Amino acid sequence: MNMADGANNSEDYGKGHRGRLRERLLGSGGETLLDHELVEYLLSLAIPRRDTKPLAKQLIAHYGSLSALFTADTESLTRQAGMGETSAAAIKIVQAAALRMLSEPVRELPILASWQSLLDYLRADMAHLTIERVRVLYLNSKNMLIRDEVASEGSLDQAAIYTREIIRRSIDLGAAAIIMVHNHPSGDSAPSRQDINMTREIAEAGKKLGISVHDHVIVGKDGISSMRSAGLI
Repeated sequence: MNMADGANNSEDYGKGHRGRLRERLLGSGGETLLDHELVEYLLSLAIPRRDTKPLAKQLIAHYGSLSALFTADTESLTRQAGMGETSAAAIKIVQAAALRMLSEPVRELPILASWQSLLDYLRADMAHLTIERVRVLYLNSKNMLIRDEVASEGSLDQAAIYTREIIRRSIDLGAAAIIMVHNHPSGDSAPSRQDINMTREIAEAGKKLGISVHDHVIVGKDGISSMRSAGLI
């Protein structure tokens, strides 16, 4: 265990308070707990001999929201005062479980029939990323997901997307269609001119080989933009 996780381990602080949180959680559901109380109780499981309320409030204040906290990367979490690997892992396992649940319809149903589920999953996974990430969802002829892959990661505001590599990967997987996804760390989900031109280039290359580009979805803190819905492809 990282020493930060075991700080103040000589006493079991707030046992009664945590018991009351547990009773509220089990008796009335998580909606009865405030954001910092959810984090507080979670951290108390990872750091049982410490009052985790101040740490929970500190984390919410630093990241700005519950969703931003749960999507923060491990390195960032372990840099926070009072956090170690065990407590960071507690945060990340919640994110992993949430994404697994959100992705079930995406993995098990035709993508176009579960479109809102796909958007919910992508926003939960990508809206708070601090670097730009490009993903490609490869679909079969029935629009079932074959593979969801990260194609590129870039700096704060750019990621390289190579038309030839995406088309070659589509052929290798036997994909009939793709959906491209990337995030804008700036928070603005509006497509740039570069986004539009690049998407049209890939769509044109795919068309010659019978591979459709169903959409290019852009995720930002302000929401999600669909180039198909906007009439841009």
